[in-house]
Amino acid sequence: MASAQILDGNLVAAQVKEEIKSKLKASNLKLGLGTILVGSDPGSISYVNGKHRDCNEVGIESIRVELPETTSQLELISAISDLNRNPRCTGFIVQLPLPTNIKTTEVLAIIDPRKDADGLHPSNLGALVLGKPTVIPCTPLAIYELAVRSGIKWQGKNVVVLGRGTTVGRPLSLLLSQKGIDATVTVVHTGTKNISDFTKRAEIVISAMGQPELLTSEMLSPGVVLFDVGITRRDSKLVGDVHPEVSKIAAAIAPMPGGVGPMTRAMLLKNLLSIAENSQ
Repeated sequence: MASAQILDGNLVAAQVKEEIKSKLKASNLKLGLGTILVGSDPGSISYVNGKHRDCNEVGIESIRVELPETTSQLELISAISDLNRNPRCTGFIVQLPLPTNIKTTEVLAIIDPRKDADGLHPSNLGALVLGKPTVIPCTPLAIYELAVRSGIKWQGKNVVVLGRGTTVGRPLSLLLSQKGIDATVTVVHTGTKNISDFTKRAEIVISAMGQPELLTSEMLSPGVVLFDVGITRRDSKLVGDVHPEVSKIAAAIAPMPGGVGPMTRAMLLKNLLSIAENSQ
């Protein structure tokens, strides 16, 4: 079999950003994206910088809040409350992960759900459960959009999601099983025995486990479509969940890096535009 088609997240994200830029020019909407970064994690700094570069590209105001690693939960809640009240801020995100002294779930619940650009507020996740989402978490939306814009259909497909986290695995399984998308979704995780029993039967596999090169050819069927969402730092390099050898049997791969990551940032801008349009 020939090498897998590469699902180019950078290319598709550039298209999405051009669409957003055109909509902003046509509508005269003035948007502001806020980010709250706590600490100095290199990966988080890189992601936040990328988000603000995207804002600059499409004409969205950047509102950056940077707090030290020693920030208390009350101090972070105060910063969130400031952005909740800031009229220049259309929507914002709290960059994850947070320091261990901060309770992430409690902090995310303080965000005004109408300004929740990441779609992780309990009420927005609840709307997704009910099949009436207003803002969809960025990474699940990125995976969905990258597939659709690359000609990959979800309807009727046997999909396996590796990982059950609240930012990717759980909301993604809810999104893909929505009426109208109609994938058949199985979620496997660290408590699943014999993961390969599930992945071998899958037509589409999305891995968000954060276990480097976890998925090998022996665990998959020829012609599978893969989305690599896992990120691990190894010897100063970023390594995904999918072993490079898999490209010999897969039909298509969204690699890490260069696949889902750029699309996740683009979906943040798309969510921000949706927030602005819904508030009119």
